[in-house]
Amino acid sequence: MATGDLDSALRGYLQTGERLKWTGAPAQGFRTSPQDLFMIPFSLLWGGFAIYWESSVLSSGAPGFFDLWGIPFVAVGLYMIFGRFIVDAWVRSRTIYGVTDRRALLLRRAFGETLNAVPLDQNVRLRAEANGVGSIEFGQPTSMFSGNRNSGFWTPALAPGVRFIGIDNVRDVYRLVSPGA
Repeated sequence: MATGDLDSALRGYLQTGERLKWTGAPAQGFRTSPQDLFMIPFSLLWGGFAIYWESSVLSSGAPGFFDLWGIPFVAVGLYMIFGRFIVDAWVRSRTIYGVTDRRALLLRRAFGETLNAVPLDQNVRLRAEANGVGSIEFGQPTSMFSGNRNSGFWTPALAPGVRFIGIDNVRDVYRLVSPGA
């Protein structure tokens, strides 16, 4: 999406007198996250066992109930192994980020249209890579173990709150949202 398209998509969500200072979009395509160090091995174990169990049941001649019992486990395993990467890329392709003089905005046009906004006085965390690409997270950090169960752990683009994932020139954007930086 061109910068003008990103700007115009967010203009309808601006408050009276609010000025848009930056717009951007997340990195596109296949992308891993730090939690994948845990999630990839776990998903391979889960999915591998579910597929093995289901194929064993199907070849054993067990009653039909057992044939059906493993299908949800196989489906979840396939989502964890590769489906979550497809969903994450699809959601990121329909996501727009913005920074105004007051707020950080995240507009998702996947599964309906949703705007998440936080004031710029929120806790801000930066994760930058050597190539200048990185992520900025606003508000309190969440994890799989924090008691806040959400799909964002498995599919980062669906995390609640406002997170700018995989943006170019991340340090420049960080300076916009954190003037003391």
